[in-house]
Amino acid sequence: MTPLAVTDDLFFTRAGLDRSRTESIVADALHGADDGELYLEYGQTESLVWDDGRLRSAGFDTAQGFGLRSVAGEAIGYAHAAEITEEALRRAASTVKSVHAGYAGTLGEAPPGTNRRLYDDGNPVLPVPFETKVAMLTDIDAYARGRDERVRQVSASLSSDWQAIQIIRGDGTRVADVRPLVRLSVSVVVGAGDRMETGTYGSGGRIGYDLLLEPETWRHHVDQALRQALVNLDSVPAPAGEMTVVLGPGWPGILLHEAIGHGLEGDFNRKKTSAFAGLLGQRVAAAGITVVDDGTLADRRGSLTVDDEGTPTQCTTLIEDGILVGYMQDRMNARLMGMKPSGNGRRQSFGHHPMPRMTNTVMLNGNHAPEEIIASVDRGLFAVNFGGGQVDITSGKFVFSANEAYLIENGKLGPAVKGATLIGNGPDALTRVSMVGNDMALDPGIGVCGKEGQGVPVGVGQPTLRLDGLTVGGTAA
Repeated sequence: MTPLAVTDDLFFTRAGLDRSRTESIVADALHGADDGELYLEYGQTESLVWDDGRLRSAGFDTAQGFGLRSVAGEAIGYAHAAEITEEALRRAASTVKSVHAGYAGTLGEAPPGTNRRLYDDGNPVLPVPFETKVAMLTDIDAYARGRDERVRQVSASLSSDWQAIQIIRGDGTRVADVRPLVRLSVSVVVGAGDRMETGTYGSGGRIGYDLLLEPETWRHHVDQALRQALVNLDSVPAPAGEMTVVLGPGWPGILLHEAIGHGLEGDFNRKKTSAFAGLLGQRVAAAGITVVDDGTLADRRGSLTVDDEGTPTQCTTLIEDGILVGYMQDRMNARLMGMKPSGNGRRQSFGHHPMPRMTNTVMLNGNHAPEEIIASVDRGLFAVNFGGGQVDITSGKFVFSANEAYLIENGKLGPAVKGATLIGNGPDALTRVSMVGNDMALDPGIGVCGKEGQGVPVGVGQPTLRLDGLTVGGTAA
């Protein structure tokens, strides 16, 4: 079945909405507005958590609802309900109409259609028995404990999300999408004497459970989590000061996402609260740096066939050879800035209105081999994996903690270090990149991005990078 057929069955057959009356209510509610839509959503979520040798929790939830939005200039009227009924829809319509009362707008053109399918729309929960999932978590625990006698604790989580949406505009245009999402995460704690360290690894994407249930897959998760934990068990305190920092490929792109990506979202630039506001066409990064936001990568965690306004996603070039050339846009901010929507209008659920958000934000390859980059550093830090971080969108200042990092001494990797934090400014950090690797990799599929209280799945990626003169906070005496 097509996504439109799937969602027609959910919302008009099972929920009992009458399609023609629904379209009439939406058309009346948005008459005189600049933009808006009815967003219908049905979702199923599942989560299993294994900890301390047993299944700690398991949950399954089904939710449905709608959000109705009206846009007039910069004003947004939004009403939502967790019941899909004509009565609730009429109440919502009455509410959102007030935002454009007396306003004479012209409803924007509908997004272009697409027949593209970036992922299988099957529900990952239904085909796999509960017992099979629990058996895998049990095997993960046994395998990890059998790998090394220093393993003290094993935790694992398996989760899935199946979301079906249909968007109805005031002109009767309808767009639908059916989105699977799965994730497996493993955490291993090791100990020697009084010292304990943790390693984690996870992966996922818009796929089914099949790949994650393969022994080769979950064993790889365990091996990577255990490796990181053992590396940290032998780590020494990180030095502090200004030094050269080399970022590894893949997940370290989270620094790019947080410190730079948010500043390239349309709303922050329209409101001139971004450090990049007003800099289109100007150099904002070192030569050789090209950054894109690509929502069209098949099966990736941050990918979408269409965004949450119905606009097909695309590969949007943000920075090209160091020059700022574009922003990520939803429909409202694109209209107000005289630009085109880029398929970046995203929302957490029917209870939230859309805003410009990243999908998969990636720095493209350069010309240097990663070994060449490491060899070029006399003294510095090689950051392989990151944990938490904070960034100020207005100033671009960031602080990130490294979960796995190594000293670089005389062009060679030295001991692992613990407690390293990277401190800097996003726009300034872009100018400090002196070498870009040729080993671009995407993250394994675990990213969640927060903005204004909304969380959405995202992806990141980058090659190995050398940054000169970055401040490192450490714990060494």
